[in-house]
Amino acid sequence: MGCLISSPKNREKNRRWPGHVGEIVVFVPGFRIPQNVDFSSTLSQCLSSSLVQRLSALRTRIVVMAAQEAPTASKPRRRTATQHGGTTLADLQQAIEDYLPVLLGLVKDGSQLMNKVEFVWVNQEDDKEETAVSDTWYEVLSVLHLMAMLSLSQANFLLLPKTPSDGYQPKVSEESRRNSIDIFLRAAGYLDCAVRQVLPQMPPDVRRDLPVDLQEGVLQALCLQALGQGVDVQLGIAIDSTKATLAVKRRLACEMVKYWKQAQDGLINLPLCNSWGEKHQIFVKWKLTEAKAAAYYYHGLILDEANTEKSHTMAVAALRAAEEFLKESKKAAECFSTAPPQSRNPPLWGAMKYLSEKIPNDAANKARINRDLYSHEKIIESAPPLPDFPLALKPDEYQLPRSDHAWNQTEPSKDTNQSKRT
Repeated sequence: MGCLISSPKNREKNRRWPGHVGEIVVFVPGFRIPQNVDFSSTLSQCLSSSLVQRLSALRTRIVVMAAQEAPTASKPRRRTATQHGGTTLADLQQAIEDYLPVLLGLVKDGSQLMNKVEFVWVNQEDDKEETAVSDTWYEVLSVLHLMAMLSLSQANFLLLPKTPSDGYQPKVSEESRRNSIDIFLRAAGYLDCAVRQVLPQMPPDVRRDLPVDLQEGVLQALCLQALGQGVDVQLGIAIDSTKATLAVKRRLACEMVKYWKQAQDGLINLPLCNSWGEKHQIFVKWKLTEAKAAAYYYHGLILDEANTEKSHTMAVAALRAAEEFLKESKKAAECFSTAPPQSRNPPLWGAMKYLSEKIPNDAANKARINRDLYSHEKIIESAPPLPDFPLALKPDEYQLPRSDHAWNQTEPSKDTNQSKRT
């Protein structure tokens, strides 16, 4: 059974987390950074020296690269190419992919090595900054979480408006938007795998005492918000398309509301009481109100097409609700940017750039027209219910890799053989 040890922050002045995290389109919760682990002291008597050295080298590579990537991921404008033409983020993702198959040998077929090594990670979102757990599944869970956060960081970088070479206003390219959807689905797949395949492998007492950023509710909320942001990008693409109907746009907006509402529900009962956790909750509230503004707007336009007195008054109520949610979302956006660690909201683009202009105008025009047609008493005061559509966007299916073939050729170390002969 895994042993969990947490160390609280001793001195506020020694906190290594940034006070400002740059521009944010996609909220990336506090990174979890791995710390060095001594594999040789616990595994040298059980495994060949070459396998122990390989485990150590692969993880040390991640430790070094993650420490370098965390500040860059927090402030994506800093991201630079490596000498080989890639990025530090891509190199770190590759390092993790190299490490996972070797790591999984420690849990192969119920291995007795599962609880031999104490894995240490530092948590940005938890009051207990450093957590050490003697359970390999905790390491797998932490690695999947890091893979998902790196993906969200990459999506944030893609969706930050960039000034084109012609000097016009900053914008997000069509290619970046479409690529970001794939990245959101990949991030959701890592998190879905963590919830479905990894958490069930851990003893109840270890699961109960996990850092807050690895709790099931947080992982599920992150998965849902990745899907919600993917739909947000889809809605922006639909708005730009002349072929997308009002029905398509309403469906996307209503689905987005469901994703963000479920994400919010998953976070309600969790102790997200520090700055990162509170900022996370504000971000979800912000995006939920934006989604409601879009959904009520398109619902109102479709209701108005029915051309009856009842449908007109319901349309007015829906558009009024859209306007109120738009105002609320602007307040939430401001609250999010000023909440620590402070951030900047980039210029509006995509769906919200369009809707922030259309919703106030259409709501005012529709209300004025209907005041001429109907008495004030006939205007519905409460917004009509939104249609309930099944959620279409699903996480990519991610399966943990098979353990590395080296585990099929493991031999005891020379020291072990010598002790047996003695």
